[in-house]
Amino acid sequence: MFGAHVFRREPVDGTGLVVVGGDLRPRHLLEAYRAGVFPWYEEGGPVCWWSPDPRAIFELSDFRVSRRLGRTIRSNKFRSSVNQDFAGVIRGCADRPEGTWITSDMIRAYETLHRQRVAHSIEVWHQDSLAGGVYGVAIGGFFAGESMFTRVRDASKVALAYLVARLKERGFRLFDIQMLTEHTARLGATEISRASYLARLAEALAVNTQFP
Repeated sequence: MFGAHVFRREPVDGTGLVVVGGDLRPRHLLEAYRAGVFPWYEEGGPVCWWSPDPRAIFELSDFRVSRRLGRTIRSNKFRSSVNQDFAGVIRGCADRPEGTWITSDMIRAYETLHRQRVAHSIEVWHQDSLAGGVYGVAIGGFFAGESMFTRVRDASKVALAYLVARLKERGFRLFDIQMLTEHTARLGATEISRASYLARLAEALAVNTQFP
């Protein structure tokens, strides 16, 4: 039976791959997140589940908005919202010329989680059009940031700053972004060991808070 015990396995190699197979049913996704595991695979391939070491996070207490971004936020060029267009945000994240890991099955799965009030989106609007955003999964005091996108310069950064402020306001303990990239590193993301991540995940899951 494909279930929680599968996600408790140690990664099979240095890549962080835990298991191949299964599906994206909501209970499987939630079991995976609670075990520190997330899905990542290509369209047409089997579902691959990962728990990399090290793990990338944003430290909420250390997140800093640059002077330029602060000016952009204060200029009111953009308007931010929560859960107003989850479908638009996840499809915006999937719309990448270089290809995407956000498969059609994944879109359907996370839209189901959104209807169950587990997956959430931050939208950033410019002149009444969706200019950027970010989406992820919230469980207890844990938020797993899945992806972000931008159509207007700085829109994704505005979304991220809005998201971090919301997480801090509601007492979230852990903001996971899975793997470090050059882009997220420039925004202040850092890496911690898998063991440290799992310990902090357990503490975050025990927190009683709500994202919306």
